[in-house]
Amino acid sequence: MNSFLHLVLGGIRSGKSRHAEALASTSGMPVCFVATYSTERMEEEMKARIELHQNRRPNHWSTMENRFDLQNQILESGNTLLLVDSITLWLSYHLMQRRAPAVILADLEAALQTVHELRRAVIFVSDEVGMGMVALTQEGRIFCDLCGAANRLIARYATKVEFIVAGLPWVLKGGE
Repeated sequence: MNSFLHLVLGGIRSGKSRHAEALASTSGMPVCFVATYSTERMEEEMKARIELHQNRRPNHWSTMENRFDLQNQILESGNTLLLVDSITLWLSYHLMQRRAPAVILADLEAALQTVHELRRAVIFVSDEVGMGMVALTQEGRIFCDLCGAANRLIARYATKVEFIVAGLPWVLKGGE
């Protein structure tokens, strides 16, 4: 099995999802797209965004939606490449469930350890939120702090990290 953990970072609309999808398509592995957006209270504009993403993906990929138990998804993945898009939305979901940031990060680390121990293949997509201004609200600052901590944690475990700017990948770790 091709074991790897690849982190694709970028700003909003940077092309990070497209890049991650291209990586998954060329992996030669069966792919499961893990959609981390909760569809419970979705407005029309977000439905349209999700539909654009869905239409871009190959029909033979499987999709997992409305599951936020990342470690179990990794345990169940077997020989399938998981494309998790995005960690940012996964974190947001857990914060909205009123879970403490330390608990969320502990769950993420357990998932990352599972990837490493079981030699799974995973591509994580995440937003780089640390390049803007400091959030005006305490809630916003907690979210940004959590995103930064999660990205650093994933990067520590990752075999490759890329930062996407204007659709172009910049290799930060694991370059050849």
